[in-house]
Amino acid sequence: MLETFTDEKFLWYLMRGTGVTLMLLFTLSTALGIFSTARAGNRFWPRFATQALHRNVSLISVALLVAHILTAVTHSFVDIRWIDVLVPFVGPYEPLWVGLGTLATDSVIVVVATSLVRERLSHRAWRAIHLTSYAAWALGVVHGIGLGTDATTTPWGLGSTVVSIGIVAASVVVRFATLSNERKYAA
Repeated sequence: MLETFTDEKFLWYLMRGTGVTLMLLFTLSTALGIFSTARAGNRFWPRFATQALHRNVSLISVALLVAHILTAVTHSFVDIRWIDVLVPFVGPYEPLWVGLGTLATDSVIVVVATSLVRERLSHRAWRAIHLTSYAAWALGVVHGIGLGTDATTTPWGLGSTVVSIGIVAASVVVRFATLSNERKYAA
């Protein structure tokens, strides 16, 4: 069984699979986060359900991010070191694309850390920091486009990328469209 986790081919497929799944899960998490900020809900889907789903999908995404990082560092086909995971643009292998993934990871770490101590921060400070998750999502997508072997070369990879971008873009449009109604109710 241990040989499976040291098999280079297995690690490569696992790294690819976690990368694509991460993009889809972070897309879902980002869209749910956008929708959970809207003060909308109904008796079939209360607002707290969107927030709880956002939180749980985010936690699963972070766990999968750890797996993606572990496979990238463990896989010996490319030279990605532990320092490359936290310090962007210093690695020997594709420094730009790995560095963008590192920036996304660093942003996720900051968002998770501040969410864990949310009660100790003002809402304004927490929200400002939490908004960096949009940048983390975008950096992760660009990382996948630049470094991913499937993001633009296979129909399903390209489709996943386009759908992810479309979902987040549509969520942002809906959010801005509902802002004026929200302000009316807040006044």
